[in-house]
Order: sequence, then C-alpha cells, then structure tokens
Amino acid sequence: MSSSKSLNILVTGSNGQVGRELRELSKDYSYNFFFTTRDNLDITNSEDIKHFIESNNINTIINCAAYTAVDKAEDDELNADLVNRKAVKKIAKISQELNIKLVHISTDYVFDGKNFKPYTEEFQTNPNSIYGKTKLDGEIEMIKINPLNSIIIRTSWVYSSFGNNFVKTMLRLGKEKQELGVIFDQVGTPTYAKDLARAILDILPNISNTKVEIYNYSNEGVLSWYDFAKEIMKMAKIKCTINPIETFQYPTPASRPHYSILNKSKIKNKFNISIPFWKDSLDECLRALGERK
Repeated sequence: MSSSKSLNILVTGSNGQVGRELRELSKDYSYNFFFTTRDNLDITNSEDIKHFIESNNINTIINCAAYTAVDKAEDDELNADLVNRKAVKKIAKISQELNIKLVHISTDYVFDGKNFKPYTEEFQTNPNSIYGKTKLDGEIEMIKINPLNSIIIRTSWVYSSFGNNFVKTMLRLGKEKQELGVIFDQVGTPTYAKDLARAILDILPNISNTKVEIYNYSNEGVLSWYDFAKEIMKMAKIKCTINPIETFQYPTPASRPHYSILNKSKIKNKFNISIPFWKDSLDECLRALGERK
C-alpha cells in the first residue's frame, strides 16, 4: 500500500454483488473495512451517515448501494430517485465537508445504447429508462458537489457468485428446460463483480484528483447475451439448446441499451491495471459456484 495513512473504508450496499465481493477480498488488503447495509446505515439520512463516519473515523467511502431493479423502477421512480440520486447527493456533500475520498458505482444505462463504437467517459449521456436516468442524476449531483479525490466508475452486465444475476439465472433455467431463447441483438461486455471489486481496492491509494473523474470498467471482449448464455452452458456442461431471439420477442417494461460496450483505456492508462478477458472471469465465477465441469 502506497499511502502511509491507513484507509478506513465505509462500504455501503455491502449485500449487493460488488459489496459482497469487496467483503470476500477484504482479508487480502491492509485496509480497515466497515461493511454496511440498509439495516445498519440509512444512506438516505444525512445525520445517520455523518454520525457513522465520525464515529468510525472513515476517510474513504465505496458506495455500492443502488436501486437496481431496472424494470420495477419504471413504476417506482420515487424510490429509485431516493437511492440513486438523493442518497448520492447526501454522501457526496458529507464527503466534501469532511474531506473523504468517494468511489461511486454507476452504469452503462446512462447511455442510450445507439452508439456503434465503444463509449468513452466523455460521450453524450442519454438514458432511456428511469433506472438510467436516476443513476445519471446521481452522477450529476456528485459532480456538482465535487468532493476531492473522488471518482465515478461506470460498469455493465454485472454478475457474481452472489446475489441474482444472468449467470445464475441461466444455470438454473438451463437445468430446468431443454431450450431457451436469449437475446442476440444487445451487445456489451459482462463484468465479474470480483474483478471490479479488486480493481477498486487496487487503485484506491492512487486516486488523487481535484475534480470528480469518471472511469469505465467492464471485463475485456465483446459479446451478446446469446453468446454469454451459450458459453455458460458450455462451461457448465449443461445440455440446453440456446436459441437467438430479438429484443422485441422479449418485451420488458424498461428499454435496454442495444450497445453497451465501454472503452476502458482511461482507467487502464491512469492506474496501470490490466483487465481480465470475460471468458476467464466467467470460468472463475463458475468455479466459485462449483459449476465448472
């Protein structure tokens, strides 16, 4: 660790996929961690946040808390806004007041998915779902408040051995059904939450900026959900036929970006990190789940 001052890290939303992976990795790092969930810290309450930070001498926050039910958010904008914007605003304000480093996790859903080359951090945002809109609003609040030494990491297609996600859904359905239809006209890159969690912990001591910086992070490579499902079945040796279907054949309340490929040059160059290829990470996750055959 390059910093002499020990890091006292508050991790919010520690029951989520990235939060759980941070918890798993915490033993490998000489930082002091404080893992919180909505049960022991109300991030929508400024007094609560401030009291927790001051009582525990927190100097770094990794905000993994988010309202991530993409379809549900379409009819529940109030709660999505409460967690994805208002809470972020409160955390950012307190971080700015108390000089706390803040790492906030955002999403590819801030884009409309109509691009044809990988999104850079500077690309024009244009969310087309309530989830995406509230996540972008949270980013904007944080940038306006501008806590020192703070960053936003946008990621995509997150999965893990914890929680509910595409990989675990495919494993379950693949064992139950003989064939499945999976969308082939949405392309992007999966992100193994463990890789993202490790990247965050590795770059923490070297985050130093006067204006909030945005970085993209996902695994390397490009694929469709159909390709992803095919590889999951292949690695897990599940005999289930995967059929390609188009987005219109699987209507959802919220529209998804058709193109979600993130350009990761900025984070790689700035922090000198290498990012694993998506297949290698899927292999590691399936091993963690005991599903690699």
